[in-house]
Parts: sequence; C-alpha cells; structure tokens
Amino acid sequence: MDIKDAGSSLDSLVSSFNTRISEIQQLVVARNMYPASSVSDLSAIDSALKVLELQLHKIKVRMHEETEAIPKVKKLIEASLQQQKKLQNLSSVVPSYVPDRVIKTTDNATTCLHPEPSVEDLGFVSLKLEQPAPKEKKGRASPPLFYVNADELNAVPPYMKQRITLEKVNAAIDDMATYAEGTSQLLRAPRKKLTENLVERAMELRDIVATEAVKGKHFFLETDIKGPSLKLDNTGKAILTVLRHLGRISETRIGHHRVILLLRPH
Repeated sequence: MDIKDAGSSLDSLVSSFNTRISEIQQLVVARNMYPASSVSDLSAIDSALKVLELQLHKIKVRMHEETEAIPKVKKLIEASLQQQKKLQNLSSVVPSYVPDRVIKTTDNATTCLHPEPSVEDLGFVSLKLEQPAPKEKKGRASPPLFYVNADELNAVPPYMKQRITLEKVNAAIDDMATYAEGTSQLLRAPRKKLTENLVERAMELRDIVATEAVKGKHFFLETDIKGPSLKLDNTGKAILTVLRHLGRISETRIGHHRVILLLRPH
C-alpha cells in the first residue's frame, strides 16, 4: 500500500472517531441539561394528555347518544310532514278572509225589549232586557257562518261575480248572520216586553217562521239589509246572486216580504 494512501485512511478513521465522540458528548449534555425542569414539563404534558383523553371520551359518549336519537328524530320528521300535509289540506279550504263576528249583534238584538228607545240598528229599536230570554227552541241556535273559500269563488262564472272579492263576500255572510240573529232574538222576545212599534213586526215574523218554507231555518227579511258590508246596491245584489249560486242562501216570498234563508252548503 502506498504510504500516502495509508496516511489518508488513518486520518479518515481519526476524523470519524472524533465526530462520534462529539455526538456522544452532545447527547450527554442534552441528557443532563436542566433535569428538574424537564420532569415538570413531562408532568404538564401528561396532564394535557389526560384532559384530551377525557374530552375524547365525552365526545364518544355524545356521539353514541346522538346515534341512538336518530331513529326518534326520523319518526318526529315523518310525523311533522304528515301534520304539514293536513294543514295544507285545511288551508286549501279555509277562506283567506274570515271576518270577526260582531259581538254587539246579540246585544242589539236582545236589547230590543227595553221600553226606552234609543238608536235604531237593523230596523230594531235598541232596548234592554229586564229578564233573561226564554230558552232557545230547536233550530234557534246561533246562525251559521259558512264562509266561501277562494276555490269556490273562482268557480263562479265571471259574468255573475263581476268584480266581487272574497273579502266582500265573506263580510256579507257575516252581515247576514247578524240580521238573522236579530230576527231570532225578536222571535224569542215575550210580547209583553216589546215596544208598540215592534209588536207588529214580531207578529209578522212569527207568521213567517210558521210557514213550511221557513220553519226551522235561520232567516231575515230583505228590508233588514242595511250594511255595514252588505247593501242593496249593485254590488250587494251581485253578492246575493253569488251566494245563491254557491248554496249559502235561498229566497222565498211570503206575503209582501222577500225572505232570505241561510243554508248549509252541500
């Protein structure tokens, strides 16, 4: 072997030993550096790991609970969808406008028996009952309120309904129930409690209600139509025509009176 080559190999071996010794020295220094603080750091890491493990356990428990709740949620969704369909079916037949029943109607009608006249309402003198009214006979319950829905009104021929709106039609139904309620109250009133100007009218109504065409039905006279929504103008007459077409009312003539009957739609 050449002396130069041998010297080069020996230098390389010495250099390798020196590098390894340096690495060992660095490892020893790293192992012995700050021994007290390294223990506390390891303890902190251990605590953090335990907290993470606890949180992971809670997450697993919550996921298990949510998984068990899924079938219940599906059933609730199905029930909600069924209820939604029912409500949609109901909304399709309920009119968009349902006027409030005028509470003062019954008061005005029942108070027509006080001997001191005041403001006229629907052709009756506003009076006050001194005694409770007698029990209602069969067929004398509150007048029916069968409102019209949008589909029904749309099915009416255009020439018949003209420019009548659903709101006007249902407001007229509310008025007609008011008139019929006034008629019913006057029919039930004891004769001795009526004022002189109402006795003749009450007798006429009792003759009308005894006829076969009217017996057991709610009704009012054409002369009772005085608003606030239904009047005997062109619009009012068109509304009456529509309501006859839809089976909400019918008309008959008894003596010199035109009687309008409230009907249950078929």
